Amino acid sequence: MAAYLIVDVDDLLQQFLKRGISVDLQELAVGLRGGAALAAGLMSADKLKAVAVANWQIYQDKTFGLSPNTQRVFKAAGYDTFDMPHRASLADALILHYFSFDPDPVDELILATTSRDLIPLVRRVKTTRNARIRVWGSENVLEGTEFASEVIFQPLETLLGIQTKNVAVYVDFENISISLTEQGFTVNLDHLIERFVMQAKAHGQVVKMAAYAPWGQRGSLPPLVDSSGREVADEAPSRLMLANIDPVFNLPGKNSADMRIAKDVITDASHDDAADVYIMASGDRDFNQVLNTLRARGKHVVVWGVRGSTSRQLENNPGISIEYIEDFTNLQTHQSLSKAAVADREDETDAVGFTPSQWTSVVIQFDRLVQELGTEVIASQQIVEQLRLVSAVVSKARGEDLVLQAMSLGLLKAVSGSGNVILNAPHPIVEKTRLIRDRIVLRVQKTLEVRNWEYVNYGFLLKGLAMDRDLDRPGCNYSDQWRSDWIDCLVRERVLQRELVPHRHNADDLVPVIKLNPNYQITGMDAMKQADQTEQSWAGVNLDELEQLEPDTADMVRRIIVSVEQFTSFRGFSWCPLGSLHRRLLAFDGGMTFQRAVEYLVENDAGEVSEYPNPQSDFFTKGISLHLNSEVCRLVLSQRDQFIRLMLNLYERNQLISEQNLRILDATTRWDFEFWFSVMEAENVLNLIPGRPGQYSLFRTHHTVNLVAEAQRTEQPRTSR
Repeated sequence: MAAYLIVDVDDLLQQFLKRGISVDLQELAVGLRGGAALAAGLMSADKLKAVAVANWQIYQDKTFGLSPNTQRVFKAAGYDTFDMPHRASLADALILHYFSFDPDPVDELILATTSRDLIPLVRRVKTTRNARIRVWGSENVLEGTEFASEVIFQPLETLLGIQTKNVAVYVDFENISISLTEQGFTVNLDHLIERFVMQAKAHGQVVKMAAYAPWGQRGSLPPLVDSSGREVADEAPSRLMLANIDPVFNLPGKNSADMRIAKDVITDASHDDAADVYIMASGDRDFNQVLNTLRARGKHVVVWGVRGSTSRQLENNPGISIEYIEDFTNLQTHQSLSKAAVADREDETDAVGFTPSQWTSVVIQFDRLVQELGTEVIASQQIVEQLRLVSAVVSKARGEDLVLQAMSLGLLKAVSGSGNVILNAPHPIVEKTRLIRDRIVLRVQKTLEVRNWEYVNYGFLLKGLAMDRDLDRPGCNYSDQWRSDWIDCLVRERVLQRELVPHRHNADDLVPVIKLNPNYQITGMDAMKQADQTEQSWAGVNLDELEQLEPDTADMVRRIIVSVEQFTSFRGFSWCPLGSLHRRLLAFDGGMTFQRAVEYLVENDAGEVSEYPNPQSDFFTKGISLHLNSEVCRLVLSQRDQFIRLMLNLYERNQLISEQNLRILDATTRWDFEFWFSVMEAENVLNLIPGRPGQYSLFRTHHTVNLVAEAQRTEQPRTSR
């Protein structure tokens, strides 16, 4: 029976060191070998082939604080000590040195590691049919791999009887976020959560993590963003919970958080099963007494602080370990964030939906000041006061933070060091915010004027906005929830007013309605009304005429028809999700091309945009359906089928598909080969042959190709007659 134990010494010792676990090296080596022999069912450990692999040279420098005799310890315990300085080729070296020369397949393979560097052995080592493969480690590195169900994972600490320390973490998130902002860092919420969890695990087994802040209180925290600069404060509690961090609400203000955290810490520490390690993420000196109490109870105390914002009393307390958040995170500064590409940020908002944020407040309130003051240059303190006035921030300090980060993101631009700022109109966040605000206000205003109403019913407004094609931009107008969020935002920003009025059929039932705020006006609204009324109509314009007017739009019309028809016929749907279709064709969209192509189809009765019941969701989804009997759809699909027939002819003759061969085959038709090759490649009908520019292979079993081929076969007998 062939049984192997491979011990990744470097990885195991680093894991123990990171988690604060002290191990006896001799006991570790003997315990692993004896446990492996027992697991394999061997009568003696001598029948086990045990290999300890490491970069043994680093132990000569006492890198891990261990004896330079580490290699000797494993040798004395019966191991082959295999030296491997380069981890990148770890698995290859073991295969070559051990398993390639062993004529017998392996019956038992045990890998002691918490690294994926050894996982290739699972795939490449020759094993018997009934072989067992185990991984012993601190974390299950097999999760998410193809071997998760085949390989047995066992916690190493449990097997060796190692007791880890329990860790409790209390994050004064309001204090930490403000401290980071004051030191010039942008509070990237996702990155902070990830590093907090990682650093906590380095101290042992995490049994509790809680983050205290006035969650949901508008403007009480500095802006919390993701890596692209998108503001995610409203999503903070849910993101914390996904990481098993309890978001605990407290009222804004220092005393509220301090008292709640101190109470929870003392209560938790008094239990019989209290944690061994207490981590306090705060630089507030008011916690000094609480931490001293924990020390008196024999607890190990760690403080996570921010340099320059951590109390000297805490830093000078000899019983407390200080770990600075900057040291175990990689947060961007405001200056580095300002260098992020605007295009990347726009793609991100398109992918996840362009929803209201604190940046929305900056744009809308800046425009309000421009209207009131009659100037496009505003003092930064004026915008701060305006944000406080509408409760977008709770204090002057939070307002200054918000304005500073708006400048970092490029929404605002400083004017010659005078303390004045201007709004960066071409910025995608500014453009979309203004568009959404103006379209909603215009919709309310037009409804009130045309129908002579005092107010607009909330539900009626939602339906009206759903049909507003000017809002059909990437990341916009994709659901009633999106529209509702923006209406509520404009109410908060005091652009609109929301009231509850008695229902006309039941006075006891109050319904929400929307009015215009009489104190709010938007410059350029008259121009928008005029543009809205004189909008160009595509009705009656055929595809050839559109080609002369807007060739890119004409090409996009063809792409949409081909893509939607393929999607609906293959899936048996009557419609295609509009958002998915746009993402599919995004590479060919020159800005407004996709939107104008959709408008052309709708106005020529070739397509319909509506909200459809989604079988994969409880909500309706905006989608597009084609009227296949329309002239433009018949023309485009006829051209597509003709092009596929030409490619099928080459395929059946075993000829390469290329522009040259297609020109020979059809010398009379004036094909735009570059365009149609692009369409076929985008729809996965064609694949470019590697290393052969301009030559393609046909996906013969493709759904659309099969339909065209079948139609061609049924037409051939008629042709022969």
